[in-house]
Order: sequence, then C-alpha cells, then structure tokens
Amino acid sequence: MRDPLPHHPTVAARATESGEPLAGGLKQRHLTMLGLGGVIGAGLFVGSGAGIALAGPGIVVSYLIAGALAMCVMRMLGEMSTAMPASGSFSVHAERALGRWAGFSVGWLYWFLLVVVLAVEATGAAQIANGWLPSVPQWAWVLIFMIVFTGANLAAVKNFGEFEFYFAALKVFAIVAFLVLGLLAVFGVLPDTRPAGLAHLTGQGGFLPNGWQGVTSGVLAVIFAFGGLEVVTIAAAESDDPVRSVARAVRSAVFRILFFYVGSMAVIVTVLPWTAQKAGLSPYVTVLDAIGIPSAGQIMNIVVFVALLSALNANLYGSSRMIFSLAERGEAPKALLKLGGAGVPRRAVLASVAFGFVSVLLNLKWPDTVFLYMLNAVGAVLLFVWAMIAVSQLRLRPRIEREAPERLVLRMWLFPGLTWVTLAAMGTVFVLMLSDDTARPQLLWSLGATALVLAVAGIRELRARRV
Repeated sequence: MRDPLPHHPTVAARATESGEPLAGGLKQRHLTMLGLGGVIGAGLFVGSGAGIALAGPGIVVSYLIAGALAMCVMRMLGEMSTAMPASGSFSVHAERALGRWAGFSVGWLYWFLLVVVLAVEATGAAQIANGWLPSVPQWAWVLIFMIVFTGANLAAVKNFGEFEFYFAALKVFAIVAFLVLGLLAVFGVLPDTRPAGLAHLTGQGGFLPNGWQGVTSGVLAVIFAFGGLEVVTIAAAESDDPVRSVARAVRSAVFRILFFYVGSMAVIVTVLPWTAQKAGLSPYVTVLDAIGIPSAGQIMNIVVFVALLSALNANLYGSSRMIFSLAERGEAPKALLKLGGAGVPRRAVLASVAFGFVSVLLNLKWPDTVFLYMLNAVGAVLLFVWAMIAVSQLRLRPRIEREAPERLVLRMWLFPGLTWVTLAAMGTVFVLMLSDDTARPQLLWSLGATALVLAVAGIRELRARRV
C-alpha cells in the first residue's frame, strides 16, 4: 500500500517515486510571474465581450462569482500542493484521496484538455501573424510556433520559465496600463474626455439590463477563462522551494483575480455604455479607441498574440508533466519516464507535442467538424477537474491534520463548509449549462468523454484486483 503522505524530500534529493529525478530549475521570479500572468489570457482580452453582451454592467458580478469559485479551487489545490508537492498536482492528490481510478481519470482528461486547447492557441496566434505577414502561410506559422516551444521545453525547464516570465511581464504591463488609462478616462483627466461618473452603470437598462438571468449567462461565458491557474501548482514542483512558491502564488490569487478581471471589467462598463461594445471586437479595443489611443487594435493584437503564445507554452509544459506523472504511477507507458540530460522528461514533451500537432492539423483541415467535436469533448472537463480537486481536499485534509499537521502551511478557508459550498456552486454551473441551449452540447460531449475515461479507469481497476 502506498504511503498517503510520503515524506517531503529536500531540494537536493528531489526525486520522483520511480527514482528518476526531475532537475528543477524554476526560480521564485518565474513562479511569481507565472502566477501573475497565468490568469491573464486571450479569453479575458477577447472573450469578455460575449459576457458583457449577456450581462451588461452586471458582468462585474459575473466575474466576481466565477472568480470566487476559481479562488476557492486554487486555495484547496494550494493546501494540498504545499503539503504534498508533485508534478502531477491534482491528479496525484486525487489518487491519494480516492484511489488509482481517480488519479488516472483526472490526469488523462486534463492532458487531453491541454493538448486540444493547444491547437486553438497555435491556430489563433498563426492567424494574427498571418495578418501581419500574409506571405507566410498560416500552417507555416503554426509549424514555427510548435518547433520553437517544443525546443524550449526540451532544453531545460528554466527555458519554459524564462519564456513565461517575459510573456507574463508583457501581459501584466498591458493590463495595468489599460487600467490606468481607463481610470484616467473615468475621471476625465485624459484630453477630450469628460468624467463618466456612474451614468454608464445605471443607463441603458440599468446595472442588470437582462436581470439575474443575464448575470448567470455571463458566468457561463467567462468561467472557463480562469482555466490555467492550475499550472502554477504543477510548475512549483520543479522550483527551488515548492512549498513557498505555491503558497505565494495561491495567496496572491485573490488580488490577481480582483485586480485583473473584476477591475478591468468595471473600467470597461464605466468608461462606455455596455451597448457600445461591438460583436467580434475586443472590449479593450473599443475602450482604447474611444479614449483616443492610436492604433488600439494593433496594440491589442500584439497583446493577444503574446497571450496565445504564453498559453501554448504553458499548456505544452503542463501536459508533458501531467503525462510524465501518470507514467510514474503506472497509468501511462513507462517509456515516457526517460529523462534528457537536463533532467527534462523529453519523451513526455514529445508525446504531448505530437498529439498537439495532430490537433492543430485537425483544426486547420476540419475546424467545424472533427476538431469541433474534440473541442466540445473537453469544453467542460475543467469543471470535472475542479470538482475532483474539491472532493480530494475533503478527503485529504483530515488525513493531513491527523498524520502531518505541520504540512498545513496553507489552509482552505472555513473548512469544510466552504468546500461543500464550492462543490454545490459547481453543481449549479452544470445545471445551468444543461439548461442553456448554447452550452448544452459542449457539456454533453464533455460528459461523454469523461464517462469513457472513467469506464477505462474502472476496467483497469477490476483487472488489477484480479491479478
């Protein structure tokens, strides 16, 4: 029987259960900036427009609700990851809490999610680059991006950290600059602007023009923008000080979500009426154009381009570490455990990027058929992963308190009550998706994919018991 709480190894002796150590090499500055930048993605810069169209100024409430749910999940994940750092993060926690079937299911579903979404990011970045240099075909840009980031992830983990550090720094600078400019416009400090006051929050139908139904629809539109926060706990296992790195990243999650997401939405709906937002155009571009920032569209194109490449890099890293962790525990081929000279799981990286290439080809060739089905199959998987994180924390917290209370350097708020409330909130989101005509197909496809993986996990469990 496996030790549910294996001893925390020192940095010098960090090793996997298979005896093949991951080299580490991520510095605190890498983890800090990954934590900051990981929450700022293309979904915020572009996708938030759909939420505003549904909720109006009430989108601020939608982001508060979705952000609160994400913060609770991160706090639970942070509690377990500081007590038991592991490159498999929540997959390892699920196995320790519920059994091999849970670790297998969560790990493979999350890996599948990352390598499919990777195709969307690579294609989106290629479309932007093709607009700048039409002479280079879109497929060539995809190939360039995949080769560059594969090379970076194969060389050493610090290369991943350096890429993410500078990508995140640019995204943080962009969002901070936007907030400053937006606040100056709200108070009428910028040239040719008048103080907006609260008129745009209460006009055009009021703060909730579409009622609470609009707010709940807004939650469905924006909640998946918070996906990716989990990667910081995966990366922390390869840092110089995993416990402190996770603790810092999780503790700052509240500030990051309130400042970047809720803050920017509040600025957007205060500077302009919510009805001024244009379909298919980033609300950030609309605001920057309105306050007279030249070439606002191209500026945001650059920011979105960087956000997409940042997500591509992070997803390639996260998927490789997840499948490596699965291989450690006998849930994926043992051949993936082979490490390169820099202590990088190169075969795991290549396996992830290979499937990523397949996903990209499907996206380029059949974006509205084959790839759309794949994308729908992982669309709501994030909620399943979050639910398993909550259930794992419910099971592991009492065990840690009993066997190694000194490891609880970060605790979930109001345990166990708030964990149960978070689970109930996720259940509510599932119900809302079932009742929403747009979200229902995605949920049903995702439930089908989850059921398939659970069935495979169950068959493996039965075979293991017969041996």
